[in-house]
Amino acid sequence: MVSVNIAALLLRLIVGGTMMAHGWNHAFGGGKLPGTARWFESIGIRPGRVHALAATVTELGAGGLLILGLLTPLAAAGVVGTMLVALVANHVKNGFFIFRPGEGYEYVLMITVVSCAIGALGAGDWSLDHAAGFSVTGWWGLAIAALAGAGGAALLLATCWRPHPRTSGTAEASRPSAESSTPAS
Repeated sequence: MVSVNIAALLLRLIVGGTMMAHGWNHAFGGGKLPGTARWFESIGIRPGRVHALAATVTELGAGGLLILGLLTPLAAAGVVGTMLVALVANHVKNGFFIFRPGEGYEYVLMITVVSCAIGALGAGDWSLDHAAGFSVTGWWGLAIAALAGAGGAALLLATCWRPHPRTSGTAEASRPSAESSTPAS
């Protein structure tokens, strides 16, 4: 059982820390929330300010919950949702590899799948979930992480995403400069 606890802790820390870094960057890096809002608008997610704030709060909150191992399947669902929105709205059109122009989807896909795995695995014994006696793992944990996350992403994309028609041959040409905005994920 120690090996499962080690794996759960490492996965929670790296995904949670990564999501907190993303949220922190949205709020305080580059163009801060206004720049993040402009970037969301530029990829067709409107209203940009609302979604910049929602993404920031979700990434900081889900990341913190994962680090603590608290409400782990729900925290994983928050990560799955934000990563699926990023995948569909920005990365899938650029192909698989992250090093391709405009950034491919391998990175957000990996975080999505690892977050689903965290939902299935659970927080492990070294967590607040364990201390509180909260244990939703296996198929139920996976279902919460995957279905709640994908459902939230689908709802957001269906109601708020209106991509601009492509006018240039490359995704990079339509991407705002780093000085004026902060990429979402």
